Amino acid sequence: MKQKIDFRKVTRMRLFMPIVCLLVVLLVNVITTPSFFKISLNNGVLYGYIIDVINRASELVILAVGMTLVTAASGGQDISVGATMAVAGAVCCQILSGGEVSTNTFQNPLIIAILAALIVAMICGSFNGFLVAHLNIQPMVATLILYTAGRGIAQLITQGQITYVRVESYKVLGGYIGKCPIPTPIFIAIIVIIIINLVLKKTALGLYIECVGINGAASRLVGLNSKMIKFLAYVLCGLLAGIAGIAASSRIYSADANNIGLNLEMDAILAVALGGNILSGGKFSLMGSVIGAYTIQALTTTLYAMNVSADQLPVYKAVVVVIIVTLQSEVFKKFFKNLTAKKDAKKLAAQGGNQ
Repeated sequence: MKQKIDFRKVTRMRLFMPIVCLLVVLLVNVITTPSFFKISLNNGVLYGYIIDVINRASELVILAVGMTLVTAASGGQDISVGATMAVAGAVCCQILSGGEVSTNTFQNPLIIAILAALIVAMICGSFNGFLVAHLNIQPMVATLILYTAGRGIAQLITQGQITYVRVESYKVLGGYIGKCPIPTPIFIAIIVIIIINLVLKKTALGLYIECVGINGAASRLVGLNSKMIKFLAYVLCGLLAGIAGIAASSRIYSADANNIGLNLEMDAILAVALGGNILSGGKFSLMGSVIGAYTIQALTTTLYAMNVSADQLPVYKAVVVVIIVTLQSEVFKKFFKNLTAKKDAKKLAAQGGNQ
């Protein structure tokens, strides 16, 4: 016997609206660009609009994952992740600028450069976490320091120049692994999602973050170290920003402190919001943020395909984002719920009159 699908329960699912928004953006892409889902294999590499969306969204996905943890734990956002990307890319490329790959693992400049970049990124996250968790500075204000100074630090590391890398193996992180036709950043994003998801699901960290985000004072009373949990969330956010920075610098095979991660912090915050997460902290959906990141990148690709210039892009993007966020707002959901209830009441009244 077939079971009827309860659409009301489906619409109440946390990921329903993020998925709907992504599908709407993809539908617009198909209408404006009929060949949007067409994928071709040229010279052993996959090409196509959809491949470009998934590939270009990789860094944003990684940032969105870290931003979700920070938002859930502290009820605030880390607006310094773009600058942290620039710092990590600068450190990595500066070490590799004149290096040659050694056969000795411990003397391999590529491994040393990546580890150094990630450590510096974690230090940036630790700085933000200390200000927020231990000094109780409002997150937006605390992270504004690195947001302002981060690119200056990256410029100091690179001595104000665009640092080019001559280690061929570094291209792999932003390019392709051997003869694999799928871009490496896609694999990096998938690995990050899987690892963070497993950590949150298989340990109590996810529950602790939600508890601290909902009520930090109450979580302290039940024995949780809310300061440490907030601090850890910012450290993880910094680490993920470092990974995104390495991938971004590997794409262009250089460290451009002025442009790596530029404005990506705002897109990461938008991805968290589009994913149905509450920006004031508490319960969160990691996959919602990931879907939100792909929605933003698909929207960007759509606008470029419609010949919208880079200068005009933020205006159109803002309009669409306002519409999407409005559809996901509690006020709209309540309005839709009341409208549905009124329709049901009219149906019941009509059925009663007929009887």
